[in-house]
Amino acid sequence: MGIIINNRPRRLRKSAIIRDAVAEIRLSKNQFIYPYFVTKGKNIKHPIAAMPGIHHFSPDELVKDVENALQLGINKVLLFGVGDAKHKDGHSAHDHIGSVPTAIRRLKAEFGQDIHISTDVCVCAYTTHGHCGILANEHVLNDPTLDILARMALTHAEAGADMVAPSDMMDGRVGVIRQLLDKEGFSQVPIMSYSVKYASHYYGPFREAADSSPQKGDRRGYQMDFRSTRESLREIALDEAEGADILMVKPALAYLDIIHQVRQQTDLPVACYNVSGEYSMLKYAASQGLVNERGMVMENMYAFTRAGANLIITYHAKDILANKWLP
Repeated sequence: MGIIINNRPRRLRKSAIIRDAVAEIRLSKNQFIYPYFVTKGKNIKHPIAAMPGIHHFSPDELVKDVENALQLGINKVLLFGVGDAKHKDGHSAHDHIGSVPTAIRRLKAEFGQDIHISTDVCVCAYTTHGHCGILANEHVLNDPTLDILARMALTHAEAGADMVAPSDMMDGRVGVIRQLLDKEGFSQVPIMSYSVKYASHYYGPFREAADSSPQKGDRRGYQMDFRSTRESLREIALDEAEGADILMVKPALAYLDIIHQVRQQTDLPVACYNVSGEYSMLKYAASQGLVNERGMVMENMYAFTRAGANLIITYHAKDILANKWLP
C-alpha cells in the first residue's frame, strides 16, 4: 500500500510560475530610496573606496547620475552632505549655499516633481569633533542641539526638499523640527525619523564616505544599545507623538526582529536602512566569488519587506533595477 499524504506543500513550489503566483511578499521598485553623498564644487565624481560603486558627487554631476537613476525607475533619493566647512557647533549644516541645499535646488530645477528628495538632518559631517550635536566637556548636549537641527531641516525645506530625515537621535528633535517647519509654512513637508538607530559597527564605510567619524569617544551616549529591544517601541511612540510621518529602523539586516516589532506597534509607514557595512561586506564577498550577489541581495530585500518594512533605503537599488533582478 502506498503512502497516503493529503497535504503536500511542495505542490505549490513545483514551478517558477506557481511560486510567483502564491508568493506572500511582493517587492517593488517603489519601495527603494537611493542614498547619495553630495559635495561642493563642479565636475566631481569620486569613487568611495570603502563602498564599491558609490561616489561623491558635486551637484552638476549629481544631476547626471539622478537622470540615469530615474531612467532605471529610482525616483526617491536621500542626500547626505560632505565636504562643507566644519565648525565646533556645526553651523554650516544650515548654510543656504551648502552642498545639500545647492543640490536640492539643482535637482528640483531639472526634474521637478519627478524626483522625491529626502535629506539627512544631522550635524556629524559638519562638526570638527564628528559628533551628532553640540559638544561640551566630551558630552553631547541634547537641548542646545535641537535648534541647529531644526534650522538645518528648515534650510532643506526652503531649498525644496520633499522630506527631512533627522538621524541624530537627540530626544525631542522630531517635535522641535515639526514646530519650526509648521511655523515657517512647511506643514506639508513630512518627517522620516531615524526613530530606532543603534550604535552599530555596521556604519564603518559610511563614516569614511561622509567624513563623520568622531574624533574622540563614540556615539553610544545617544544612539541605542544593540542589546535593547523594548526601548525601540518607546522611541517610535515618542516620535509618532511628536509628529513623525515615517519611522525608520537602522541598521536593517541585524535588526529584522526590531523592524517586525515596530511594524506591529504602529500604523505609520516603516522604513529600514540597509547600511554601508551590510552593503560593502556583500559587495566584497561577491567580488571574491564567495557568494551569489543577486541571490543574496534579493534575499535581503525580501527579508526586510517580510519583517515589515514599507520603504528600503539601500545602496543596492541601482544594481537591482539595472540588472533586472526584480521578478
